[in-house]
Amino acid sequence: MTRRAVVIGAGLAGMLAAAALSPAVDEVIVLDRDDLPDGPDHRKGLPQGRHAHLLMAGGLAAMEGLVPGVSMRRHLLAAGAREVSLGSGMLALTPEGWFRRWRHEGPRMLTCSRALLDWAVRVAVLANTKVEVRKARVVELTGAARRVAGVRVSTADGEAELDADLVVDASGRGTRVTHWLEHLGVTGIRERTVDSGLVNATRVYRVPAGAERFPLTVIQSDPYAGLPGRSGMVLPIEGGQWMVSLAGTRGGEPPADPDGFLRYALDLPHPIVGRLVSGAEPLTDVHISRSTSNVRRYLEKVREWPEGLVVLGDAVATFNPAYGQGMAVAALGARVLGDEVRRHGLGAAGLARRVQRGVARPVETAWAMAVGQDVWYPRTRGGQPSAADRLVTRYSRRLTRASTGSYEAAAALWDVTSLNSGVGRLLRPGTVLAVLNGPLLPSLAGPPLSDAEREILRGLDRTSV
Repeated sequence: MTRRAVVIGAGLAGMLAAAALSPAVDEVIVLDRDDLPDGPDHRKGLPQGRHAHLLMAGGLAAMEGLVPGVSMRRHLLAAGAREVSLGSGMLALTPEGWFRRWRHEGPRMLTCSRALLDWAVRVAVLANTKVEVRKARVVELTGAARRVAGVRVSTADGEAELDADLVVDASGRGTRVTHWLEHLGVTGIRERTVDSGLVNATRVYRVPAGAERFPLTVIQSDPYAGLPGRSGMVLPIEGGQWMVSLAGTRGGEPPADPDGFLRYALDLPHPIVGRLVSGAEPLTDVHISRSTSNVRRYLEKVREWPEGLVVLGDAVATFNPAYGQGMAVAALGARVLGDEVRRHGLGAAGLARRVQRGVARPVETAWAMAVGQDVWYPRTRGGQPSAADRLVTRYSRRLTRASTGSYEAAAALWDVTSLNSGVGRLLRPGTVLAVLNGPLLPSLAGPPLSDAEREILRGLDRTSV
């Protein structure tokens, strides 16, 4: 009898889940309603696809080993992705001051367009596993409350049922899993939405000659000022390009017109993003996106979770993209799936529940970081700071402040934001001591640029001409 897994969604979470399942089954069928591009091109099924994406170190580590014989780091770098050190390769202004650049590089993240990353992962999976992608829209789950038996799909030829030993929903922000489960009799799924009203505005530029090694530059928004958050980032991506993303919460949204885009960048808490792009050649229009709310489905808490169904990636939880965690959480979830199937077997009783609970761990870390800041913005919908939030915020702000001048504090912060470690890393004795001691070096008055980088910035700046 053929052992089959069906994965809903051919994005990053879906393809990684398919790769993780491939050794355990005879066939893996990935279903997606979109026509998938043959190259690194955008597709409509990714509302955030044109905006900045960071693949954090924890996510990259989770990818390694999922695709047989492929180092995803080397594969993505060969496809054009850039590698950035959090410790030395980034200029970052936080609400507590500028981060320093240390000789110790710290975790590394990969930067590229989402289109390139999805395409490169899909190519690697299809070339090295028995995964098959089909165009189809999933109408519903089949089976019963105790066990999901497959899916009903709609294609150009009509509707049909596709049986499966395991169904993985990796269909993203638009998932209908709650509705599907209710149809089977699984109810009481708790959901929470925290929406700061963030709007993203992104434009791609050609990297000016001589600026190819200029560091990733980010101006973080300030959740604690009682004003709408405003942020900006210059992200090196493939093809000698800068992806420039501006973001503002409700009441402080960035504009879509080119002149307003530049003015917004210059009006950030520091004008470096605007100064950089004022002398760069734009390659695209400004693209706007509003699909940015934090949404979490507490599937791991469902009392009787059905056998045969696993939910991963954005179908479990979506995060404000400003924090750069979604792709890493998806990869970590796929690794949990692969580990559990390898350890217990596809048909093991309780497999789906164990996977769902394992997936919840990285989700909880990312959720705490994202929502713990978003609840502070004025006019955020779905949450107000609680007493616990106030206590956590007091500590996290002291940690960030210490990180501006303490390597010990900075290293702890990198580990957690990279999803290399859970939030427990922040409560280790060495970290707590570093937080109590505060920054050991004086605050920086401006971005920590080298002399060569200052010359590049000066040469690009057209705002004072």
